[in-house]
Amino acid sequence: MIRAWLWTLLLFVVGLPLLVLVGLRWLPAPTSSFMIQSQTRPVQYQWVAMDRISPYAGLAVIAAEDQKFPQHWGFDIESIQKAVAENEHRSRPRGASTISQQTAKNLFLWSGGGYFRKGLEAGFTTVIELLWPKRRILEVYLNIAEFGPGIYGVEAAARAHFGTSASQLNLRQCALLAAVLPNPRELSASTPTGYVNQRADWIQGQMNHLGLAYVAGLD
Repeated sequence: MIRAWLWTLLLFVVGLPLLVLVGLRWLPAPTSSFMIQSQTRPVQYQWVAMDRISPYAGLAVIAAEDQKFPQHWGFDIESIQKAVAENEHRSRPRGASTISQQTAKNLFLWSGGGYFRKGLEAGFTTVIELLWPKRRILEVYLNIAEFGPGIYGVEAAARAHFGTSASQLNLRQCALLAAVLPNPRELSASTPTGYVNQRADWIQGQMNHLGLAYVAGLD
């Protein structure tokens, strides 16, 4: 009896997230774990398909967050090794999460560290990379990433920060949105500090170096 109960619990714990991930391969995400946990109410969120998002938006987040995104399988081993080495001498740890890892975390988990959460994140990331093409991972990430307090997704961010739609965002606006991703609750794309502008300048340079073809070729 106990064994049957444990197997049922295991199937539920493993099977339900797997079914959700299969469905999200095609369906818009109705919400995310981070949206549910948001202390800002109501949250601003509107799903938009990839063909209604400026191509600069995808290029900007790749340039800012994960330039090896088209090549890796969910984890940037070189960046992880560098972060581990550098964090031994830093009071504020340096992250090395890929876009795939951030998508998994934002959808299902919570912020913060800990081996348990990191283990769950690694598991979700592996399944996402197996089930979704890169273009879909980027599409979901752009729709659920936090771009300000209670502002989730590039459509809500475009309207809140620039009074436009995600499809009409220009290169500079996309660079500014990507610049606030490390700390979207403290940094603003619409009223950028000197740090945000400096980071956006760097992101623009990386975008120009990579080129739009870097994103257009995603499967």
